[in-house]
Amino acid sequence: MKRWISVVVVATVLAVLAGGALAGMGSGPMGMGPGMYGGTGCPGMTAMGTGTPVTEEKAKALAQEYVENYLKGYTVEKVLPFAGGHGTMYSVELKGPNDEVRVLHVNPFGTVMPFGGPWRRGG
Repeated sequence: MKRWISVVVVATVLAVLAGGALAGMGSGPMGMGPGMYGGTGCPGMTAMGTGTPVTEEKAKALAQEYVENYLKGYTVEKVLPFAGGHGTMYSVELKGPNDEVRVLHVNPFGTVMPFGGPWRRGG
């Protein structure tokens, strides 16, 4: 009888632990489900198909707005498209007041991200 109770107790404890582990995997702050990123899922996946992709002109305008807010004295030099995971992204080269070069990336959804730090070209 004691052996039977021990087996039932161990099985119950294992079932509770496994259920708790499975419940945490699907959602919430630690899981990869819809609870991730505040209940919206992957931000890139949610944005797919919900708006128009950023064009080269829009990427340049977004980069210019970023420069005016955060990088005073820099100007937009080149906008170069490249293939990203969710569509066309843009690499935007900026030129600084002392010939520094900085790069921004603009994703297909209009997010501007600085890439690396300032550097000089050609020594």
